[in-house]
Amino acid sequence: MARVDIIMPQMGESIAEGTLSKWLKKVGDEVKRDEPFFEISTDKVDAEIPAPAVGVLAEILVKEGETVAVQTVVARLETEKGAAIGKTEQPGGGIVAEQTTGAKPQTKPLSSAPQREVASTSVSTRQQPPAPAIAASHTGNGNSFEDRVRTKSSPLVRKIAAEHGVNIASLHGSGVAGRVTKRDILGFIESGESITTATPGARTGGAPGRHTLPLPEPWPGDVVEPMSKMRALISEHMVASRHTSAHVTSFIEIDFTRVARIRAKKRAEFEAATGQKLTYMPFIIKAVTEGLHAFPIMNSSVAGTNVIYRKQVNIGVAVALDWGLIVPVIKHADDLSLSGITRALNDLAARARAKKLSPEEVQEGTFTITNPGVFGSLMGTPIINQPQVAILGVGAIEKRPKILAGADGEDTIAIRTCAYFSISFDHRVIDGAIADQFLAFVKKTIETFPETGL
Repeated sequence: MARVDIIMPQMGESIAEGTLSKWLKKVGDEVKRDEPFFEISTDKVDAEIPAPAVGVLAEILVKEGETVAVQTVVARLETEKGAAIGKTEQPGGGIVAEQTTGAKPQTKPLSSAPQREVASTSVSTRQQPPAPAIAASHTGNGNSFEDRVRTKSSPLVRKIAAEHGVNIASLHGSGVAGRVTKRDILGFIESGESITTATPGARTGGAPGRHTLPLPEPWPGDVVEPMSKMRALISEHMVASRHTSAHVTSFIEIDFTRVARIRAKKRAEFEAATGQKLTYMPFIIKAVTEGLHAFPIMNSSVAGTNVIYRKQVNIGVAVALDWGLIVPVIKHADDLSLSGITRALNDLAARARAKKLSPEEVQEGTFTITNPGVFGSLMGTPIINQPQVAILGVGAIEKRPKILAGADGEDTIAIRTCAYFSISFDHRVIDGAIADQFLAFVKKTIETFPETGL
C-alpha cells in the first residue's frame, strides 16, 4: 500500500510553525488531488491546504487546534483503495488509522528537518518529561535574529512566561534557531532555576507586569470558548503595537462630492472596460500613494534609533472576515493606475475571504488603510500595523449638509458627500504637524481628483 506523508507546509520564509485549525476530511474519506482537506493558521495567513494526490485519508496525526513545527507530518494519505481503515485512539490522544495488519506506524518529522520540534503521537514521545530550557548568556535585548525568533514563540508560551516573570529572550529553546516551545518554558519553570524577570516593555505578548493581574473566572451559566488562532494573533499584535509605538491620532473631513460625480459618470464605462466594480477605495489609495511620496517619513519603519525610509510603497488594506481580520498588501501601489489598483484590491479581498492568499501577499506592507466606514462608523483611532509608523482610518462616506461660501460672498447650505479620515501615527518619529500636513495633502488630492485620472 502506497502512503503519502502530508506535512505542515512552510507558508513563508519566516514561518516556523502553524496551527492545524480545521480538518475538512475525516479518516476514511476519499480525497481528490488539489481538493482542500485541512486548514491552517500561521502568524501571517489562514489558508486551505490542498491534497497532493488522489487517495483515502488513512491517518490524522495532528488534532485540530494543535500547533506544530513546519515539516511535521500531520496526516497520511493512502493512495491505493482497498485497505480496511479503522480508527484507533492512541494513549496520547492522537487519532491514527490502523491497517488490516494491525501495525501502528510511528509519527516522526521528515528527515529534511531533523532540528524541528515535532508533536509526535507515539507513546514514548508523549511520556518524555519536558526538556528544561537553558538560560542564555547574552542580555536578551531582542536585537539579534535569535532573540527575535525566540520572542516570537507562540501566544501560549508568552502567556506562561509573562505569568512567571520569565524573559523568553534569555532562554535557549529546542525549536528553530533557539525558539522557546511550551515544553521548554514548562521545563525551565519546573527546574527551579533562577528566573530572569522580564524587563519593562519586553515583548512577552502582553503589557509589562501583566502577569500580576488575576485572570477573570467564569460565572455559572457563562460560556467559555478558546480564541481562534487568528484572534489570538490579532490580540497579541495589537497589544504589542500599543506598547511599541507612541500612538497619536488626528482627524480631518474630506469632501468626496467631486469623486462621487466622477464615479457616477464613469462607473458604467469603467466596469464595462475592466470588469471591476469602481468603489471609493481606489481613489483613496491613489491619493495616499502620492502623499507617501510627498511625506516619506509616513512610509518608514523604526529600527532602534534608526529610521528606515522605505522606497517601495506597499499599501495594506484591512479586510474584515467572519472569523477575524487580515491585511493583504498591494505591492508597488504607486506604480499602478486607478484601474490597476482596483483589480489588485478586488482580487486580494476576494481571495482573502476564500482563504486563498499566500503568505507573501500579507507581508512587506509599508502603510495600512482600514475602512470601518463600510459598517457605518464615522471615525476611529486604529492601531498601527507594526513595523509601520502610520495607519489611515476611513469613516463612512455619506451626504451631509455643509456651509459653503457662494460666489457673491454669501454663505449657503449645500448637500455634500463627505467623510472623516483619521491618521494614527508613531510620535517617536512623526510630529503632529507632519501627520496633519499628510492628511491635508490627501484631502486636497481627493477633492481635486482629475476626471482624466481613470
